Amino acid sequence: MPLWNQDRVLAAWNFASDVHKDQKVPGTDIAYINHIGTVAMEVMGAVSSAPEGIENPDLAILCALLHDTIEDTGTSFDELREGFGQEVAEGVQALSKDTVLSTKEAQMADSLARIKACPKEVWMVKLADRITNLQPPPAHWTRVKAAAYRDEATVILGALGDAHALLARRLQEKIDHYVRYC
Repeated sequence: MPLWNQDRVLAAWNFASDVHKDQKVPGTDIAYINHIGTVAMEVMGAVSSAPEGIENPDLAILCALLHDTIEDTGTSFDELREGFGQEVAEGVQALSKDTVLSTKEAQMADSLARIKACPKEVWMVKLADRITNLQPPPAHWTRVKAAAYRDEATVILGALGDAHALLARRLQEKIDHYVRYC
C-alpha cells in the first residue's frame, strides 16, 4: 500500500512548479522550485523511513510542496482550499509569515503558534524547511546574521522537534554544522 497519494502529490508539484516558475533562490541563478523539491524530499524521506505516528502523509507532503505558495506567490488561501482541501490550505497558511507583524521575532512566535495548532504533519514541513535552508549562507550575510538564523533554527527545533525524531535529528545536525558560518 502506498504511503501517499501519487496523483495528489503530482498535482501539487505541478501547481508549485507553475506558481514559482519565474522565481530564483535568492542570491543565485537556481530555480526556486529546487527549494520546494528539497523540502518535499526531506518530508518524504521522513515519512518513508519512520512512518509510525504520521497519520496523514499526504498532508505533510502536500504542505511541503505548497508551503511557500501563499507567502511568495499570488496564490490565495481559497485557491489552495479549492485545489487541495481545507486542511492543506490551513497548513500552508500556518507556514506563511504574517508580515503585518513588525519584527522577525513577533513573526516567528506567531508562525510557531499557528503551526503548533495544526497536525504534526505541518510541523514536519517547518522542520524540513529549516533543514534545507541551513546551507552555506549567502555571501552578503554577516556572521551575526548567520548566528541569528542558526538561533532561529534552535527555536524551531525546540518548538516543533517532537513532530518527528528523524527530522529533529537532521535539524540538530544542521544547526551543529552551521556554527562554522557564525
